[in-house]
Amino acid sequence: MNKALRLPFIISICLVFLDQASKLWIKSNLALGESIVLTEWFQLHFTENPGMAFGIEWGGIIGKYILSSFRVIAILGILWYMFRLAKGGARQFVLISFGVVLAGALGNVLDSLFYGLIFDKGLVYNEHYNQWVMYSGVAEFNTIGYAPMLLGNVVDMLYFPLWKGVLPSWIPIWGGEYFVFFRPIFNVADSCVTIGVILLYLSSRKAENWGNSK
Repeated sequence: MNKALRLPFIISICLVFLDQASKLWIKSNLALGESIVLTEWFQLHFTENPGMAFGIEWGGIIGKYILSSFRVIAILGILWYMFRLAKGGARQFVLISFGVVLAGALGNVLDSLFYGLIFDKGLVYNEHYNQWVMYSGVAEFNTIGYAPMLLGNVVDMLYFPLWKGVLPSWIPIWGGEYFVFFRPIFNVADSCVTIGVILLYLSSRKAENWGNSK
């Protein structure tokens, strides 16, 4: 392995461990929809996401298979490009940025790959009602599972309701409605992808950081 990749991979592994540890604890200790209120503006609120980041859903079972497969392909692509950049002499900042994105992608794909196999409960898609069906109680580890590989759901829990209230009536579209900011619930992996992309944008402003890789 290229020495330049050691630190990025170590950081990536640590972030994946943090992501998975938080998800496994939440799913095995809280019921779906249950919250732990830490402050007025920060809660651990357990929800499951069958789709993309921040609770976005798409395409039912077929969409779930496509999304999970795409995540696996994206991880392989990121790894390939990181080795290429390292060989081309890219700076550590760039490689670490990619490592953070890699951690985010890997963290969520592990949920899709394995959570349906190792837990007895999770969201399942009901084709009759054309929606994902919730479950009650706290999920437990088992060897039967609730869904095949690639159909496990991503665990989300980080919720920051920084502001709640009724918007002034003069605001277009949402004026007079009750509004929560920030409404999406996410996880450590989602944060890694967002932070990694921001770091890559900052590094792209200095092209020399990317070395001679073409």
